[in-house]
Amino acid sequence: MFGFTTNPRVRSRRTTCVNTITRSPWWAGALAGVLAAAAGVATGTAVAALLNGVPSPIESVGNRAIDLAPPMLKDFAVEQFGTHDKPVLIGGVVATLALLAAVAGIIGRTRPAIATGGVAVIGLIAVAAAAVDRTATASRALTLVPSLLTVVVSLAALAILLTTLRRTREAPAGLLRRDFLKAVIGIGALVVVGGIVNKLYGTAAAVASRAGIRLPKPAVAAPPVPAGTQVDVTGISPYVTANRDFYRVDTALRIPDVPAEGWNLRIHGMVDNEVNLSFRELLDMPLAEHRITLTCVSNEVGGPYLGNAVWTGVLVKDLLEQAGVKSGADAVKSTSADKWTAGTPLEALTDERNSMVAIGMNGEPLPLAHGFPARLVVPGLYGYVSATKWLTDLEVTRFADFKAYWTTRQYDALAPIKFSSRIDVPKSFQTFPADRVRVGGVAWAQTVGIEQVEVRVDKGPWQVAKLGTEDTVETWRQWSWQWDDATPGNHTLTVRATTKDGDTQTSDRASIRPNGTTGWHSVQFRVE
Repeated sequence: MFGFTTNPRVRSRRTTCVNTITRSPWWAGALAGVLAAAAGVATGTAVAALLNGVPSPIESVGNRAIDLAPPMLKDFAVEQFGTHDKPVLIGGVVATLALLAAVAGIIGRTRPAIATGGVAVIGLIAVAAAAVDRTATASRALTLVPSLLTVVVSLAALAILLTTLRRTREAPAGLLRRDFLKAVIGIGALVVVGGIVNKLYGTAAAVASRAGIRLPKPAVAAPPVPAGTQVDVTGISPYVTANRDFYRVDTALRIPDVPAEGWNLRIHGMVDNEVNLSFRELLDMPLAEHRITLTCVSNEVGGPYLGNAVWTGVLVKDLLEQAGVKSGADAVKSTSADKWTAGTPLEALTDERNSMVAIGMNGEPLPLAHGFPARLVVPGLYGYVSATKWLTDLEVTRFADFKAYWTTRQYDALAPIKFSSRIDVPKSFQTFPADRVRVGGVAWAQTVGIEQVEVRVDKGPWQVAKLGTEDTVETWRQWSWQWDDATPGNHTLTVRATTKDGDTQTSDRASIRPNGTTGWHSVQFRVE
């Protein structure tokens, strides 16, 4: 009589509508999880950028993945992705984190405690990775700060976002509440700010330091490049590789922020006198300038991981002479600012080759990506035993007393570069007019020198190519060949080199591990 229904089915249905909380859409939960993780990572990354010698949480996880990866996985990554292996790794870490965070957010719509626990576990993995990150140069306590902040901010952001997703009967079906949108915008702004801080301050100290350096005139300047060194073939590699084009292969996910001010090179171990040099002291020493070709052990037959540059620095043998090497030593262990290590034969650093602690590249201070403020350059040895970037330490020792980074991963301790040759022109499947088939490339046998290069078309006889003028035995040598009676159709060009010692390049294929590849380089092309 007062207007209430007496039908129990209707009353039950009304009670259900009043007490039930409408579940938010799954995509809103996924967005909440991803955004919360992004806010935490952005905060941790920004703080890491402001702290010298502290890697970001993503970098710590990536560095741990690199250190734990088996050698065959490293070989696969370089072969498949080349110099993009680091972005691919970082992308994989970020994608995995985003997926896990999205799942946590979806679960969190109805079970927030489980979602919170899952995010906390993910965060603690980053904390554990930071605790053992070899690349950190700051104190261990300071190194943990970005990862711990990542966990705290991620959990706080997730709690805020999941709370705003709770719906009542007053919420219009299918629409997010206004406070959730406000939370998304606010936390999204935090992500943007974190990214900007990281971009501005990630290598700020090193960038500013490098900008203020002017290299003095070297005491021993490199002579002019001899006439005829660069052969006349369109598309061949420049004889001197520009800094921006020089290959980069290393384990650093982020370029270490190492300003010249405060940098120190320590020379110790089996020496009579320990030597410590500041960058200014190194700069004031007699500098030498030499053109030297470097090659990476990861270079496949015909690969791009070699380059020729003008290096400026102090000869290592002069530094070791200053320290006084004790008898019995046969190696020098070099260490970078991010704790990467290499073992170099002592003989290669004290013989007649121009091994140096380099501070300049092609007439300017070392680029950050190539080791600023100082690196090792050793002719004739693969980089993994000789080309330490961001150099901070040289320890005179014995191979029997230590293992370097890659020698613990199934690579040989001694790694002289295997001489080889490469076709630059033609590129694969390039087409030539029949009257203009002119090909060329480079050959290298650092510290020995190239005597001859031969090419053959298909399975025909070997033809002697024309060599460019030799610069020094520490640099690559260009070659060219003209096919005067070219026949139309598809063809295969193959190249091989012979050294001044009379050794001719083998056709046998060898893999990268344990000490570099061998084999002839071939390219298919077409004549019309």
